[in-house]
Amino acid sequence: MKNILHFASVVAVLFVCASFREKHYAHGTYFIVVEKSKFELTVFDDDGWLVKYPVVFGNDDLGDKLMEGDRKTPEGNFTVVNKRVHEKWDRFIMLDYPTKESYDKFNYRKAHGIIPKSAQIGGGIGIHGVWPHEEFAVDRYDNWTQGCISMKNEDVEELYSMVKPGTKVIIKK
Repeated sequence: MKNILHFASVVAVLFVCASFREKHYAHGTYFIVVEKSKFELTVFDDDGWLVKYPVVFGNDDLGDKLMEGDRKTPEGNFTVVNKRVHEKWDRFIMLDYPTKESYDKFNYRKAHGIIPKSAQIGGGIGIHGVWPHEEFAVDRYDNWTQGCISMKNEDVEELYSMVKPGTKVIIKK
């Protein structure tokens, strides 16, 4: 009887401590689609839709990034190039902005007087969390970044564990 109780206790502890959700994300190829108009980041795997997260951005008009300092999130096709734990925003998943496509749009806008000739394209765009205890910014759709995509810290930690450098990211209106 004592052995049965011991065995049942061990099984109960393993069951409570096990993270079944993490096991689901253990392998596979992922890609990310960010829809700014829906405030959503969706992760797809080899079989299709996997998980969806709420996100916020920089500027409230949700337009395409024109130049450095406009606080807009760029639209286009990007790749995750790096990941790191971030001292302010929990996790940071760096994108390869600006890409050739980004430079082409930027140079076109400069040539046609849409942005000043002195404008710079900017950089440092990624996906990251929020300040500690400020997940409410995502719940309230408070666009607060300098052009990055911001998620709740719990969500960015989960995404961080799933993606690796080379993961494709599509950002669209």
